Amino acid sequence: MQCNIDRRGQALRTTMGSVTTFVGIALLAARFAFGVASVPAWAGIAALAGGAFMIFEGVNGWCVVRAMGFKTPI
Repeated sequence: MQCNIDRRGQALRTTMGSVTTFVGIALLAARFAFGVASVPAWAGIAALAGGAFMIFEGVNGWCVVRAMGFKTPI
């Protein structure tokens, strides 16, 4: 896991991860705390896991897509 993104990429991934994690928490709260049955629990769990992984990427300066050889614009 070698650093493969710059400061802009790190900031973007950390910000996107924070927003996605918040959305996951909101979806799970809507499902379980407020009883909104139309919100599937898997959607909240997936958003929470994806957001946590994006924060991990941003903090460590490593992008899994770039590590696979794809070029990303940021």
